[in-house]
Amino acid sequence: MIRNGLERDIPIADVIVDDVILVRPGEKIAVDGMITKGFTTVDESMITGESLPVEKNIGDRVVGGTINNNGSIEFRATAVGAQTVLAHIVKLVEDAQGSKAPIQNLADKIASVFVPIVISLAVLTFLLWFVVGGIGFTPAMINFIAVLIIACPCALGLATPTAIMVGTGKGAQMGVLIKNSESLERVENVQTIVFDKTGTITEGKPAVTDVVPFHDVDQAALIKAAASLERKSGHPLGQAIIEYAKGMNIGIPESESFQSLSGFGVTGVVEGTAVLVGNEALLSEYAIHLNGEEASIDQIVASGKTPVFVVMDGKLAGFIAVADTIKPSAAGAIGALKALGIEVIMITGDNERTAKAIAQQVGIDRVVAGVLPQDKAARVKAIQSEGKIVAMVGDGVNDAPALAQADVGIAMGSGTDVAIETADITLMKSDLNAVVQAIRLSGRTLRTIKQNLFWAFVYNVVGIPLAALGLLNPMIAAGAMAFSSVSVVSNSLRLRRFGQEFKNQNAKIKD
Repeated sequence: MIRNGLERDIPIADVIVDDVILVRPGEKIAVDGMITKGFTTVDESMITGESLPVEKNIGDRVVGGTINNNGSIEFRATAVGAQTVLAHIVKLVEDAQGSKAPIQNLADKIASVFVPIVISLAVLTFLLWFVVGGIGFTPAMINFIAVLIIACPCALGLATPTAIMVGTGKGAQMGVLIKNSESLERVENVQTIVFDKTGTITEGKPAVTDVVPFHDVDQAALIKAAASLERKSGHPLGQAIIEYAKGMNIGIPESESFQSLSGFGVTGVVEGTAVLVGNEALLSEYAIHLNGEEASIDQIVASGKTPVFVVMDGKLAGFIAVADTIKPSAAGAIGALKALGIEVIMITGDNERTAKAIAQQVGIDRVVAGVLPQDKAARVKAIQSEGKIVAMVGDGVNDAPALAQADVGIAMGSGTDVAIETADITLMKSDLNAVVQAIRLSGRTLRTIKQNLFWAFVYNVVGIPLAALGLLNPMIAAGAMAFSSVSVVSNSLRLRRFGQEFKNQNAKIKD
């Protein structure tokens, strides 16, 4: 904190509105505020979910919890404690979690009716044989015991927990962590899945997608010049260019001079050539002409990519397109979900043009773009109001309220702790096919539970009349009861083959 011209460190809890805070490169921004001095780029992905850094200048707002990248800034605190954006998100999570009703277990419903009926039938059997039949106390008691033994709800009691235990265990082997049986039941009935874009459908970090040199400029020379200057900038887009140069085994020379141009890019001399690297505003600032290349630039921008322009000796040499790349599994997983009859929606804080470009590539038809973090939960609730059972898949703090609001929240294991804690299901791998696995595993587990309950119930329906009629010795009834339990467990263990079946189903879809 800066007070009376002096810098001193204080606990965040002691910050009050209108305090002036100094943030150095790489530090976390403590509270919400407005910049009063300096220029920087800020990683706001934990709040907005968008991976590309946001440029911040005097008068721009900053949000507590985000990370300052490469500049030093001073800002005036405008919100602290419970009034910050992050605190509001936490409150939304709590409200959404508190409104979610648990689903009653199917086996409990059956047992609540079955047990009183069986006890009544056993007592009635004893009375009829003892009073009406007149066979004596001991034979009547033997029939009474036979009814209780044959109707012992061991199979009914094992039907659900054994299937859930095997199903969740198989899910864990496949990298799908299901927190409880209620989540396992709900996901099978999902009608609509809402995907966050950044870090869920996309990788969540910028990467070079296109290198477009103009005129007679060599592609390697373009990359070399840009990487040489960006190595000293520390900008995330620059880091993507450096990683690309390393992957292409292009040597990165030391720049002979370097200067950062706030809000525009960087400039310097590389191997005797004057080089400018930056955004479109840089071209306007230095009066660099596009020379008829507007069409190729517009095409890149329309596809949701960010062009980084390279100027060499005063002429536009080309541009390097940087974008958040789509996960390899995204298109296939979304196709598989559609094949299951599930509606797929993408929701993002990004602009509509970029969002639609990404959605088109992965096969998503419905896009909700430009959504603020606090509005994501409201959008999910609006979809639920259409009468649909909704699952939300996300990875960031900004997704947490929506994950809690959804009927089923699915968090990527590579995401934030808040998202993982809020979600009902956590995917331990970034492969979106795990979402398909979770839904199919849920359906298979529920079918197994229903099979177990059906056969256990049929067994009792057949066995109880035989026992009541005195046709079953208690020892035989005990053996039959044990066999029914073994059959239920054996049927549940068939779920262990789910992994191979899933691969076969995926192969059919691809064909």
